[in-house]
Amino acid sequence: MTLCLRTLALQALTLSDPQLKCTQVHSLWQSHCAGQLQLDPSLPLVAETSIPGRPARPALVPPRLLQRRAMNTVDGRAALIHALAHIEFNAINLALDAMWRFTDMPADYYHDWLLVAKEEAYHFGLLREHLQSLGYDYGDFDGHNSLWEMVEKTQADVLARMALVPRTLEARGLDAAPPLKHKLAQAGDHAAAAILDIILRDEIGHVSIGNRWFQYLCDQRGLELLQTFESLRLQYQAPKLRPPFNMQARKQAGFTEAELAYLNADVS
Repeated sequence: MTLCLRTLALQALTLSDPQLKCTQVHSLWQSHCAGQLQLDPSLPLVAETSIPGRPARPALVPPRLLQRRAMNTVDGRAALIHALAHIEFNAINLALDAMWRFTDMPADYYHDWLLVAKEEAYHFGLLREHLQSLGYDYGDFDGHNSLWEMVEKTQADVLARMALVPRTLEARGLDAAPPLKHKLAQAGDHAAAAILDIILRDEIGHVSIGNRWFQYLCDQRGLELLQTFESLRLQYQAPKLRPPFNMQARKQAGFTEAELAYLNADVS
């Protein structure tokens, strides 16, 4: 019996143990690349347990309640690494959710989002290992749930999901990575700075995937890209984009000149 890629993605999404989830994602990627899995884009799936699966810790609090810590202390750097690890853990879940939830997309769509899940799992592993080297572990600090809240808001429409998660919230990571890397390097944590280089490299690809499928869906539905994006941002109350913007990374991720001009015009 050939196993179904989307069914297995849903199963991985429900796992609460971070290490087990990452292991399952890597195994899923290997099986998919080996041609061992069936893809049925039209198969209706139902989540029989609450999703996403997540560990009891970290505690989830509003972003404003997250404690700020000085970067010149081990505790402060650990808190930052933990925050990044938490983002990557949520990003694994959002990639898996994009695979099982949305039906009747081209086969490349499901391949792309499995690739994202695999790379996010790799990032999470790098950050967790570094966090452990500092004497902490994932769950030792609080986290927030903003990324997953937008995943939930956009669960009824793949167009809204592509517009507002990878190419809006995740794209903010392209903007944030260079200054965070600078702060970590300034504090002497060159290992963490090197991890951020890896994450930025891969996240450009992830945002590019979001851009690709947003453009595909706009073309399919006969919609104008910029107007549709702004309409969806307002409809779903997505955060307004604020500078600074990493224009070079955004170009590499497939944002058009018109979109980049729109970003600049919106803040002028």
